[in-house]
Amino acid sequence: MSFQSNAGIRYYQFENLGDGLIQAVFTRQGGLSPDPWAALNLGGTVGDDPERVRVNRQHALSALGRELGSVYDVWQVHGTQVAIADAPRWPETPHLRADIILTNRTGVTLMMRFADCVPILLHDPAHNVIGIAHAGWMGTVKGTTRIAVEAMQARFGTNPEDIRAAIGPSIGPDHYQVGPEVVMQVRQAFGRAASGLLGGRSGATMLDLWAANRLLLEQAGVRKIELAGLCTACHTEDWYSHRAEHGRTGRFGAIIALND
Repeated sequence: MSFQSNAGIRYYQFENLGDGLIQAVFTRQGGLSPDPWAALNLGGTVGDDPERVRVNRQHALSALGRELGSVYDVWQVHGTQVAIADAPRWPETPHLRADIILTNRTGVTLMMRFADCVPILLHDPAHNVIGIAHAGWMGTVKGTTRIAVEAMQARFGTNPEDIRAAIGPSIGPDHYQVGPEVVMQVRQAFGRAASGLLGGRSGATMLDLWAANRLLLEQAGVRKIELAGLCTACHTEDWYSHRAEHGRTGRFGAIIALND
């Protein structure tokens, strides 16, 4: 993964997702929003001015050669619902509640927003299918990432071994302290493997969302996995972090699209 910059917009791109794609995880740099959302806030439900958010989204997409009107996004609810994007979502159309979006249409840009949760980008070059998923601790224990792969199989005939997957910037295991109720659900979801996902430090229990989502991908049959390894809580100069910024912050965006 490497940083790129265009028209004042700074973003990260994965190396292993393959050709024929437009993909990026935007940093918070290059936008118009003031504190506490400074600067490239793409989240419309965190108190920022809606017009600033719209302009930020337009600038971010333009840096990658995409139009704002090509976007399909959803209302993310920490679940496992799948949205199939056959066309962009028009502004007057209500958001579908979902945490997985898939498409095989070149005119559609899939977008999600993050501030500690894990962005998962997926590409099946054999069937020309892409996907994006949002997984916090709740989505992780529900198996959102694995369900995304299964949905690609069911809807598009994807072979998981063909999928190229990328795990984006999110809160790292050194900063993600969780309580007993989360620990219990992780143990229920992952069984014996949970011990490798939970670590102790100074009496606290830490959850490794990166390892958990890699495991879910591997369990689904995916072998080509790239991990950014970038902690949002460590690097708030680049990323929004709900945990590190005490809930008063913006949302960075991730996009993936098939080349026209």
